[in-house]
Amino acid sequence: MGKRVLVTGAAGFIGFHLSKRLCNDGYEVVGVDNLNDYYDVNLKKARLDLLLPIQSFEFHKIDIGDRVALPDLFEHKKFDYVVNLAAQAGVRYSLTNPFAYTESNITGFLNILECCRHYPVEHLIYASSSSVYGGNTKMPFSVNDNVDHPLSLYAATKKANELMAHTYAHLYNIPTTGLRFFTVYGPWGRPDMALFLFTKAIIEGKPIRVFNHGKMKRDFTYIDDIIEGVVRLITTKPGSAKIIPYALYNIGNNQPVALMEFIEKIEASLNKKAIKEMFPMQPGDVSATYADVDDLIRAVDFRPKTPLQFGVDKFTEWYLEYHRRKS
Repeated sequence: MGKRVLVTGAAGFIGFHLSKRLCNDGYEVVGVDNLNDYYDVNLKKARLDLLLPIQSFEFHKIDIGDRVALPDLFEHKKFDYVVNLAAQAGVRYSLTNPFAYTESNITGFLNILECCRHYPVEHLIYASSSSVYGGNTKMPFSVNDNVDHPLSLYAATKKANELMAHTYAHLYNIPTTGLRFFTVYGPWGRPDMALFLFTKAIIEGKPIRVFNHGKMKRDFTYIDDIIEGVVRLITTKPGSAKIIPYALYNIGNNQPVALMEFIEKIEASLNKKAIKEMFPMQPGDVSATYADVDDLIRAVDFRPKTPLQFGVDKFTEWYLEYHRRKS
């Protein structure tokens, strides 16, 4: 067997794709997920159903905040690498369910850090988010920019993760790398994301909610590009030029797309027009995201570049097939 990787949030969108890829690459993968009901648990179980038959994958239903079960897993499994993707996601949900964010993203992440401290690993990689850039207006967003003005509690917890990781890297020499993901999309994506919501509504002939009257831009990043970046970074020692082993990277497509153009791509893919309802900007949202990926290119010689239409087509193809099988 190859090196052993813990992937938390393994039944989630990114965790599922990463687990599959790592198994294909010869790693032994231990997946952890609490299978919460933030969105349809059946989708999470369907992803797991594809992972469980893989010989080099094993699954444990554990909440990362569990201070008994998680350390016990670390003690018995002796992980080489940890990729923490488990988190309470979503900007809008944080307005109504704030404690879900502190429990998973703060307390849960602290438990991960403590486990990596007491059961040392070669590298801890963890999901941050492009939302940490908050109200920043300088484009593209650089990891060297100040990010002290989050616009949602979700963003604040992700910024806190970066600070906590820095502290543990400094105090206990734990190699940590934070990844600021930019609007990830693709097959098996989350039902609360725009691509899923828009596709579902267009197919059903229902109106889609277009916020900020369509005056939004997003750096849409295809799932395979995200996974390629993560896999390359797992074995890349963070902060080699610095005193402490700590690094941060943007993973984005480096090419922001207007929301209305995004909708046109979905319409083209489904060969059906959307019924659009215009709404003002949502609280906690930002009008544009745009990733500077120069540091990522320097570190692992990789730049996300999947064309949007290709990625949207892959998603709609999966969506239609998944719902055909369900019915």
